[in-house]
Amino acid sequence: MAFGTQELVIVLVAFFILFGAERLPKLARSIGQAKGEFHEGLADIKKAGDLTEEDLDRGGRTEAAALTEQAEESGVEIDGKTPEEVEDEMSE
Repeated sequence: MAFGTQELVIVLVAFFILFGAERLPKLARSIGQAKGEFHEGLADIKKAGDLTEEDLDRGGRTEAAALTEQAEESGVEIDGKTPEEVEDEMSE
């Protein structure tokens, strides 16, 4: 069962009767925003799927987040330092 031109015209006429022509741009805009939010949510899910086993072993935190937390616990200042410098200072 194909959706042809006649069916499309009938649906559009019914839409105009039910909602009116002034609501069409608002509805189209809200549908576009919903579609954008949906795709953004899908992208977030894909990013979350990129966690490695090591990240999961750290409780879902990345290596940088775990290093920051360890540095704060040991009292090492991390502002303006590279991760390597922080690791060196923590090992001292």
